[in-house]
Amino acid sequence: MVKRARIRAPELAGRGGWINTGGRELSLAALRGRIVILDFWTFCCINCLHALDELRELEVGHPDTVVIVGVHSPKFAHEAEHEAVLDAVERNAVGHPVLDDPDLHTWGQYAIHAWPTLVVVDPEGYIVAQHAGEGHTHAIEALVRELEAEHAAKGTLRRGDTPYVAPEPEATVLRFPGKLLALPSGGFLVSDTTRHQLVELGEDGETPVRRIGSGARGLADGPAERARFNEPQGLALLPDGSVIVADTVNHVLRRYDAAGGEVTTLAGTGGQRRRDEPRSGPARSVSLSSPWDVAEWRGRVWIAMAGVHQLWAYDPRDGTLAVTAGTADEGLVDGPRAEALFAQPSGLAATEERLWVADSEASALRWVDLDGTVRTAVGSGLFDFGHRDGPAGQALFQHPLGVTALPDGSVAVSDTYNNALRRYDPRTGEVSTLATDLREPSDAVLAGDDVVVVESAGHRLTRLRLPAEALRPAALADLTRREPTEVAPGALRLDVTFEAPAGQKPDSRYGPATRLLVSATPPELLQGGEGAGSSLSRVLQLNSVVPTGVLHVSATAASCDDDPGNLHPACHLHQRSWTIPVRLTEAGADSLPLVLAGPADE
Repeated sequence: MVKRARIRAPELAGRGGWINTGGRELSLAALRGRIVILDFWTFCCINCLHALDELRELEVGHPDTVVIVGVHSPKFAHEAEHEAVLDAVERNAVGHPVLDDPDLHTWGQYAIHAWPTLVVVDPEGYIVAQHAGEGHTHAIEALVRELEAEHAAKGTLRRGDTPYVAPEPEATVLRFPGKLLALPSGGFLVSDTTRHQLVELGEDGETPVRRIGSGARGLADGPAERARFNEPQGLALLPDGSVIVADTVNHVLRRYDAAGGEVTTLAGTGGQRRRDEPRSGPARSVSLSSPWDVAEWRGRVWIAMAGVHQLWAYDPRDGTLAVTAGTADEGLVDGPRAEALFAQPSGLAATEERLWVADSEASALRWVDLDGTVRTAVGSGLFDFGHRDGPAGQALFQHPLGVTALPDGSVAVSDTYNNALRRYDPRTGEVSTLATDLREPSDAVLAGDDVVVVESAGHRLTRLRLPAEALRPAALADLTRREPTEVAPGALRLDVTFEAPAGQKPDSRYGPATRLLVSATPPELLQGGEGAGSSLSRVLQLNSVVPTGVLHVSATAASCDDDPGNLHPACHLHQRSWTIPVRLTEAGADSLPLVLAGPADE
């Protein structure tokens, strides 16, 4: 056996205290003789949720030698609230003790740098392995067996019961509901996520009509009372009256036939996809990864594939699946669908002209155009979040999970970690707050003049009155109703100003620091200058035979902290999109200046 470095594991401490222990405090010293696996996680992180699922096998396979301890280490401000961590532990069926460490004390003691990270501590209290990311349980399983044999022979292995104490859940009609669908009957269908069921509710949004699924975790087709789901989320109604279900932890799409009561599997293999697996093909032969929401758009069912940071689509006409947007790298980058980057997309809403996306880990609201271009309305990066209303370029969300199209062309955003329902109006570019004091809203649907919100951590649906202006139907042209900019036909100089904020410098370590994307509606407006490039300045050629149109401009710039002594400077992504109606006239301007960021920007 290879000799390992003898590094003593630091003791566990966190101001939030212990969860799932019946009120007892645990220590590594008290667990001496057991193999301890520390799981540094945060509940927003899809990779952390995957790791939790992987660890269940270790918990079952080694109940008297292995103790798994979750160390909750928050990224978002909301995740530092103890009540939110309690909810997350129950919602995700965490079956082991959890240390709530809101100040990242233990995270720092172990020098952790990524979510999730798994640390293995041997029975003598020494660190013997550390793995960042998901997909390491096979290696850890082999190490556990090796440690069991080694320490049994040495007499240092102590078998015993788990210190886990199960919580007592409340008796509620719903338990951590996820997504919601308004039914033609006037009632609602909701994914009752932690009970592994769908629940049909009456028009009051409270009275159960029927439950679909046995309530046991699993993957089984059949009649509603015998079918099994595994933490279902997104729901989409098809023209034939059937419902598509994103069966998230099973990594499949299901179909619920409301008329016949049957549940069948449409897409996915039942296993989580690996990066090297096929990205398209017959739906039952292609693996998915945590499909979180679904929406029918332009004849296909689009899928927010949270687990691989992409959008996919299922075509019910030929039963095929394909990636439709995103490279599978995590980030926030606009552009053609094949080049765009998402960060855990978790909510979808379709209109005639746009597919709206709640891109949760980037705290962003985004959309896909008819021409296949991905654009950002609100949001600028993975670590830019908060609760701020105002112009979209300055507004902030915090890990939104849902988006709902409103009649006037605006959208309501279920701003989950801000416990709020927000509204973005494309006509004005403004973000406002519709309601606060909601407990982790995760989705919403229209119901007459009201919006019905899923309060996931409140275990209920809540009905709110929409403002009158959000109820007025709007045509596509209304989305850009602002005074057109008069420009001259022919050459138009476009200049986007970017100056790195104080204390930062442009970050060109991995390629050009800037990127500019330009398109037009109608496309014929541009005879040159469209597409993507690294320069923030270019000359557009405007077609004189197209009198009016809209220019779509999206600019991105990367910067990092300007500190020569810091080997790992913090990096920042600055991004903004403009929708600019133009009118061509001989007396119009021949230049178009825009500002992305300057020294005073946050």
